[in-house]
Order: sequence, then structure tokens, then C-alpha cells
Amino acid sequence: MQLPHELLAIVRAVHAVGRPRLVGGCVRDWLLGLEPKDFDLEVAGTDYETLVRILAPFGEPDLVGRSFGIVKLRLAGAEYDFSLPRRESKTGAGHRGFAVVPDPALSEAEAAARRDFTINAIAYDPLAHAIIDPHGGQADLRARVLRHTSAAFVEDPLRVLRAMQFAARFDLTLAPATAALCRGIVDSYHELAVERVWGEWEKWAVKSTVPSRGLVVLEQTGWLKHFPEIAAMAGVPQEPEWHPEGDVLTHIKLCLDALARLPEWRESGAPRRRYLMFAVLAHDFGKPSTTVHTERRGTLRWLSPGHEEASGPPAEAFLHRIGAPLDLIDWVRPLVLHHLAHHRGQSRPDRDQPEFSDSAVRRLARKLTPATIDDLCTVMWADHLGRPPYVSHETETRIQALRDQAHALAVRDAAPRPLILGRHLLELGLRPGPDFKPILNACSEAQLEGAFTDEAGGRAWLKEYLHRRQDQLPGRP
Repeated sequence: MQLPHELLAIVRAVHAVGRPRLVGGCVRDWLLGLEPKDFDLEVAGTDYETLVRILAPFGEPDLVGRSFGIVKLRLAGAEYDFSLPRRESKTGAGHRGFAVVPDPALSEAEAAARRDFTINAIAYDPLAHAIIDPHGGQADLRARVLRHTSAAFVEDPLRVLRAMQFAARFDLTLAPATAALCRGIVDSYHELAVERVWGEWEKWAVKSTVPSRGLVVLEQTGWLKHFPEIAAMAGVPQEPEWHPEGDVLTHIKLCLDALARLPEWRESGAPRRRYLMFAVLAHDFGKPSTTVHTERRGTLRWLSPGHEEASGPPAEAFLHRIGAPLDLIDWVRPLVLHHLAHHRGQSRPDRDQPEFSDSAVRRLARKLTPATIDDLCTVMWADHLGRPPYVSHETETRIQALRDQAHALAVRDAAPRPLILGRHLLELGLRPGPDFKPILNACSEAQLEGAFTDEAGGRAWLKEYLHRRQDQLPGRP
């Protein structure tokens, strides 16, 4: 493993008093061929004071983790954690109910045994360039298996949600024995602080490569019951002609995996990845309450009329329950409510593409705010790709036509900016008052309808509008 130059110098200094080992995620990621980002070192054979003394010449040690035997050192824009091996014993409920005692005399195997999964219990000697793997983590990585390290796994219920996001991030399957342990602690979910729950869901949303793996873990462990909006989609039928993949939850898994493969998602930053992933997860939350077996054009079919609108409230309820930030809900909600907007374009026999009126596209852009039509089209693509082997050329054409028209109208990445503001009314002699809002609303509606496309046109339209209404505007001098 290639270490930053400044870190290697520190490791050599620490080696004079103890046994430095790289541990945790950096070793796992390196073995998976990924670039390690967070370098954590565990140092056995020394005490806390000696470790601090050795680190001090390299920077100002942060001793906030003293009770856990942890020293943080920041240098060259990076932060490194140095810790002593420690014993942990369960003392109470929840993720924090542990007594932690540093023990520099622990063996390699004992020190690694406290970690959650074998793939996270692999250590690396950066001076001898040797892998220390007392619990078989390398074999599990090769087999893509997520396995608990010891029976102490059940002492921390957060580990089940960590299993969810690890499985999704690294395309892993949960070992049957580990799934059984998780089922045994299913009722301990309520011991978890909501911010810890959100932390694991956020990693799932931002870092997944195969998001469906995470939902499979929740199913295998019985923990899906804690997320009833997702659980409700299991077994809900869909019309086989349009959804040959199976029930709604199967469709959602395929959509999530399709999203994670799209360049638009992979090349986005964490905030956009987050809201797109949750929008795709929640876009059919309304189907369990709206799905019926009814006649359509002389044939009995499974239909879900109104499921777009019905998906909004459960999407909000789910995000609230897992502790999502309120602003995330503002992004996800409109994408869920309008994920079928591309089917509202009118097909014309004389044109190869469906027609969306300019005003309809502008209005859609405004309804989606703060999300965008480009975001919505990405959700639509994931939804369409989640129906293998069904492929609809018409659907693909509609999505692309919507995106192209939004681009042509300059509303693909943002809603139209209002061209007429309060200052324009003041310039024409109107006094501030209750008439301002309806006038500005009328200007906004006219702009969306295409009555004007620039400020000069907006001013002219406003003057004509006021002239028509002058007898109804007592605020005008």
C-alpha cells in the first residue's frame, strides 16, 4: 500500500515505541483495488502518553478521544487517527452502551475481533508490507461475502444497517449465519439514535454500486419491517405486459441498480447522488395503496391510478423517520410526484417525437424546484430501465424529447427566473400593498405561457396589463 510521504515518516517514528498497523476501511479498500482515503492506525505495545509524545513533533495532537485511546493528528490537510488496541464490553442499550478500555497488550487476533465484519478486521504492516488477517477477511472479500467477526456482533444493532450499506457499496451477500444473528436482534432497532440511522442510509444513497444489495440485507434480516414504506411494496403485483420483472419491490431494486450505473449519477457529487437515489427508491411508494385489478379496454389488468400523487406522503414519512435533512425532502418530493410527466406529452402522427407545449415544460420546471427537469429525466431513465427485458422506444423518445425541449427553453437545469419583480411595479408608480402579489402572479403566469421572454417584453406586457386593469387598482396614483 502506498502511504502519503508524511504519514510514512510518522509510522517509522511510532515503530520505535510500538507496533503500528493500518486497520479498517483503508485496508479493505486497498484490497478491493480502490484508492484508500482515510488512513487509521492502531498502535500496540505502548501507552497513550508515549504515543502522544511521539506524535507531537509532527503536529498538534488532538486528544479529544483520550478515553478511547485515540489521538487525532492533522497535517498537510489530512487527519489521521492513531489508536491503542482496546477491549469493548456491553454495558447498556444502544450504539453507545459500551465500556471501552485501551489494552496495548492485545494480540493481533484479539485486537481485530472487536470489529464488525471480517472484511474490516484485516490489518496491514506498512513497514514489513505484510497483511495480518486472523479472521479470514481476504477470503470473504474474494467470495464477496459479508460475515461477522465474532458473536459480539449482536451487541451493537447499528451493525445491521452497516451491513446494509456495505453490501450495497461493495456488491456483497450476507453470510447466512450473520443474517441469523441480525434476525435475533431485530427488536433492538429502536435503541438506535436517528442520526446514526441516517448516517448509514446516507452512505447507502451516496456510495452504493449495487443499491439493491442493501434492500436484500434488510429482507434477509427481518429489518425491512422498520421501513414500512419499502416493505409494503413487496408482493404488490404489476401488469406483466409493462412490468415483466415482477412485483413493485423487485422493480424498485432494478431501478436503483440502473440508476447507479447511469453516468449522470456516477459523475454527480454527493448531494445530487443522495436525492436522486432516494427519489428512485420512493417513486412507487404509492402503488401499494392504489393498485387494483380492473378492466381496461376490455382486458383485466393490474393498474395503479394516481400512484404518483399517492407516493408523496409516504416518501416524506420515510425520510422523516430515517432522520433525513428537511431540505432533502424538498428535492425528493417533486421528483416523486412528477416521475410520469413524460407520458403527458401528446404524440402527433406528423412528428417522430411527442410534443410538449412550451408552457407545460416551463410549468414543470417550476413545480420541480429545487430539483430540475434534468434530475427528473434521470429518475425517469432509471424507472424505465427497471423493467427488464421490456424496452419501450416510445418511452425513451418521450424522455429525450422532454430533456431536449427543456434545454431549448433554458429550463433544463433550473426553473425560469421571474423577469418582472416588485421593483418594476414601483417604477410604474404602484404603491406596495395587497395588489402586488396578484399582479406579480399574473406576470409569472404570462411568462410561463410565453407571452414574453425577456425583461423588455415583460415591461411592455406589464404596462398593457395594468392599463386593462387600471379601474381595479386603487393603489395606483
